[in-house]
Amino acid sequence: MTAPSMDSTSEDHELDFQIFDYLRVYKSGRVERLRGTETAPAGEDSATGVSSKDIIIDVETNVSARIYFPKLFSNKPEKLPVLVYFHGGGFCIQTAYSPIYHSYLNLLSSEAKMIIVSIEYRLAPEFPLPAAYDDCWKALQWVVYQLDGGSAVPEPWLVNFGDSSRLFLAGDSAGANIAHHMAMRAGAEGSEGVKIKGMVLMHPYFWGSKMEEEEVGDELRKRLDELWMLVCPASAGVDDPMINPLAETAPDLGRMACEKIMVCVAEKDLLSVRGMAYYEKLKEKWVDGVELVVSHGMDHVFHLDEPGCDQAAVLTNKVVAFLSS
Repeated sequence: MTAPSMDSTSEDHELDFQIFDYLRVYKSGRVERLRGTETAPAGEDSATGVSSKDIIIDVETNVSARIYFPKLFSNKPEKLPVLVYFHGGGFCIQTAYSPIYHSYLNLLSSEAKMIIVSIEYRLAPEFPLPAAYDDCWKALQWVVYQLDGGSAVPEPWLVNFGDSSRLFLAGDSAGANIAHHMAMRAGAEGSEGVKIKGMVLMHPYFWGSKMEEEEVGDELRKRLDELWMLVCPASAGVDDPMINPLAETAPDLGRMACEKIMVCVAEKDLLSVRGMAYYEKLKEKWVDGVELVVSHGMDHVFHLDEPGCDQAAVLTNKVVAFLSS
């Protein structure tokens, strides 16, 4: 997951292009990430009492996870719901070990009284899509094997306390995109595959050809199109079902192996139109079990950027209620 090493050639310092304030790519192929590289250590969180630890899932690809375990107030063993979480960052920045995600998932684990497995997957452009999807599918299967007692190397928190009948998926931005594809793949696997109780998509990163409701300037649209082609250069374009689940060639949304879905959008988020359209399409397939949460006056992943604001607390409470129902 590391960038290519620097050399002394001029191309190594000559900028090819830059994607927002995410990263720079140099003509030598070197990648410089401008944000999302900080990490926080695992351990017991003093504010919530939640414990966390890091584990390796696949030594060959270095796919790993941080597991969160809530403080229990009873000596009686109890089974807990399990949430598999996928972080955002446009498929090219951020980490499961980021202070932002560490703080948020400590809170969510405490409030929802659930085990959370936050997945560390490989990032583009060094590892273009579908690497992240493949990593997250392998991680999701690993969680299921643990819950079913089929793992050769048991993870005690999951084996002893995880409830296989209450398995949830969630993610923000690109992580919400990943969660969608994990649910679709689980549905394609059939009755013997992964069974998901519910899924929360927070400000999902879906894109595509221009929709009438979208008010996106040509330059911004160009940059978003470039971002997609950076993370998935083998794609035919922004109407690829990987980024546009409403494309004509996209699989039927009704095939998802999921009992209920919550879609969260932020009013000022330029991706909100796509998220709303996705929700409306879901309602055609799922008369019940589909919920929409709109955060008025807020922007993309505000609950991570402004965790102390009132709207963040409201959103967290709604997510917790959904996961607890």
